[in-house]
Amino acid sequence: MRRNLKPASLMALLVVVAAWAALAQGQGQQAAPAKPEEKPQEGAVSPQDDLGNIDEILEGEEEVLSGGSFSYDPGNRRDPFKSLLAAPDRPEFRGPRPEGIPGLLIDEIDLTGIFRTSKGYVAQVVAANQKKSYLLKEGDQLYDGDVVSISKNEVVFKQIVQDPTALKPFREVVKSLSPS
Repeated sequence: MRRNLKPASLMALLVVVAAWAALAQGQGQQAAPAKPEEKPQEGAVSPQDDLGNIDEILEGEEEVLSGGSFSYDPGNRRDPFKSLLAAPDRPEFRGPRPEGIPGLLIDEIDLTGIFRTSKGYVAQVVAANQKKSYLLKEGDQLYDGDVVSISKNEVVFKQIVQDPTALKPFREVVKSLSPS
């Protein structure tokens, strides 16, 4: 029975010595004074320098969080906030819609007639909110899409969709002449 106590006692003694050594080493590192001959590296920031700029940093963070000072200037690079699938040559309108065909929304127009000309088909449409009618030909750009094709009985539009979850940034809208 005595043999079993010796290894256990020895093991406990080793654990106590290791703990005491680690504690002594930790206190020695904290109590060691900084050497006066060491110079701070160039460009290094001391804690005293940080305290002087902390108010400026906090004010800048408050402005950014409130949304008052954020701006993005892409320079001559591509703007990462714009869709890669959107046509780059198409102007984005802000404010009131322009007059005429460029200001028409596809959902607001009704197809009233289709005419055959020497250059192809032309569609006559009327806007629901206006009393004017307009003549559309293939390739015309409306406020939210383009005229893709015009056939004898229907007009096909490509409408731009503002849904980031959609697989395609556009949808096809077909307006047909209804027999009356």
